[in-house]
Amino acid sequence: MSRARESSSVDAQVTSSFERRPVVFLMGPTASGKTALATAVAQHFDVDLVSVDSSLVYRGFDIGSAKPDRATLARFPHALIDIREPWQTYSAAEFAHDAAMEIRRIHGAGRVPLLVGGTGLYFRALDRGLSALPTSDPALRKRLSDEAALHGWHALHARLAGLDPAAALRIHRNDAQRIGRALEVIALSGLALSAQQDALATSSRSWRILKLAVATPDRAQLHARIASRLDAMWAAGFLDEVRALMTRPSFDAGSTSMRAVGYRQSLQHLHGEFDFDECRRRALFASRQLAKRQLTWLRSERDSIGVSGASPDDALHRVKEFLP
Repeated sequence: MSRARESSSVDAQVTSSFERRPVVFLMGPTASGKTALATAVAQHFDVDLVSVDSSLVYRGFDIGSAKPDRATLARFPHALIDIREPWQTYSAAEFAHDAAMEIRRIHGAGRVPLLVGGTGLYFRALDRGLSALPTSDPALRKRLSDEAALHGWHALHARLAGLDPAAALRIHRNDAQRIGRALEVIALSGLALSAQQDALATSSRSWRILKLAVATPDRAQLHARIASRLDAMWAAGFLDEVRALMTRPSFDAGSTSMRAVGYRQSLQHLHGEFDFDECRRRALFASRQLAKRQLTWLRSERDSIGVSGASPDDALHRVKEFLP
């Protein structure tokens, strides 16, 4: 190919890239300051915010989920907050569909979508798509739950490690929901969950994505921030929030929503399983483990760019460079 033709081809590729609509991902672990950065960006650019958080979708999950307060949401509305009741389910596939609809709406208004949150599976589902997995089988799910009640989820995780080592590495041995789903998929399809998830269809080819990952302080500082925020939640009435959820006619202690970090431990405390000090200890440990998993996922996002969580300047500079 001549230099002229090669140059023309490169120019066409660059032009094609910049014709794609821009989307900004702002990702980070719990308590890293994502909301503050997102609202700072929204003050400087024509962006609309979309939440990427598996707890913020639930109505009534306000304090324990660190949902932005009413004043913040009034000034900086977030799509995909308060869209489900606590007893309803909400999957990564549903999120990907809903978020894609919001992105099209925001682009149609001539603005830029900024997706902010810490649920890595949601980001990945939107960015890469999800393979067509078999639907849940209630009878099989019950058999797995009964077996777990007898032998423990650790035993089922060990079985998963033998059937699908890659999935077992991704799934914590205490994550009952994901262990059960992985074993269910294998039983129904005969194929490993990890193999099916790797056969992803790219859903974001029409977008040009800037992935910003909030750089956290050292681990000790992050743990201190998590503890401080958790204590602020207790002081703000987190236990009263859980009590109110328990009084709802459709309350289900086994629902996906009530397995969220902090909510599960609060529910156990209110059921008399242990005292408040133990509740706080367990919730703090679970929050730190969540942050660890989020950081592990972020390290796998090799095309992400680290930005400071202490000041918005870095994020603002990156967004300014990215937008046309």
